[in-house]
This record gives sequence, structure tokens and C-alpha cells, in this order.
Amino acid sequence: MLLIPQSFFNRKTLRVAEDLIGKYLVRRYYSPSRKRYVVARERITETEAYVGEHDLACHTSRGKTKRNEVMFRQAGTIYVYFTYGMHWMLNIVTEKEGCGTAVLIRGTENISGPARLTKALKIDKTLNGQKLGRKSGLWVEEDPTSPRLRGTKEIARTPRIGVSRAPDGWAEEPYRFVLKKNK
Repeated sequence: MLLIPQSFFNRKTLRVAEDLIGKYLVRRYYSPSRKRYVVARERITETEAYVGEHDLACHTSRGKTKRNEVMFRQAGTIYVYFTYGMHWMLNIVTEKEGCGTAVLIRGTENISGPARLTKALKIDKTLNGQKLGRKSGLWVEEDPTSPRLRGTKEIARTPRIGVSRAPDGWAEEPYRFVLKKNK
């Protein structure tokens, strides 16, 4: 497995969202029940792109706030936010600093749904604002022997989920990418 470099995330958000399909989200955390560190590796099968201030379904559509300021940081920064008073959501900042763009990691082969994913991988606010990497305990890897999936029929592109209140058609934008086997 190869660690994905920061430069991978410093590209257009839609391309990053699609290219993350098939990569591996890796989480290293301390397990009190096992009394040791655990490394969990999950193959990403579902993502959603949020393309900046003009995207009315994006947290940055109303400009920079205390809650979303992490989205304006350097590509490869972890953006974790709390929703519905009970769930953490994992996003990875994309594009150049100041863009306010990110990709939501919605699911993996073994974990369906962004809230279940963060719960299973012990992802919470302590990671918000940190850089992806072994130091933070959260990073993305790829298997260099796996075929590229972008642009193939293996990936479905659909409207995002949970943004139905976004105005001006932004809820219908096909910014969700799903590995078809997991659709």
C-alpha cells in the first residue's frame, strides 16, 4: 500500500471525489478494550463533493464561519463536523487554500453511511483541522496493483444525499460517487 500524498487532494473536488473510490481510508487509534493501538483499513466506496461557496449545498455557501473555516485550509486537511446533535461527518479538504471545498466520505465496503463510518473508526472533533497522515492517525492509501476506476462503468454518479433543501437545483447535482457493487 502507498500513502496518498497531499498533492492528490490539491485538485478539482469532483475529480478527487471520484478518484477516492477504491482507495483505502486508514485509521490508527487506541482501543481501551484491547489495551493497544488498532489499525483499521477500509476501502472507500462512496463519496460526495462539495465544490465551494457557489455550491448552495456546501457549508461554505454563506462564506467563512467559525464552524467551516477548516474547509478554507490547505488540501488534505481533515474537516469533521457534528450534525443532528449526534453524528460526526468526515470530510477531506480539496483544491487550493481559500477555496472552501471538500469531499465527504460516505461509506466503505464494510461500513455503510457516514455516521456509522465515523463511529466505527473513532473519528470525532479531535481530528478536525489536522492534516491527513500517520501523525494524525488518519490517512488514505492506495493499492498500486488495483486498476484505476475513474471514468469506468464501475462508478455510478448520482445526486447527493441529505441536501434536499439546497436551493436552485444544487440538491440534484450529480456530485455523489458510488462503487456500483455497493450501490
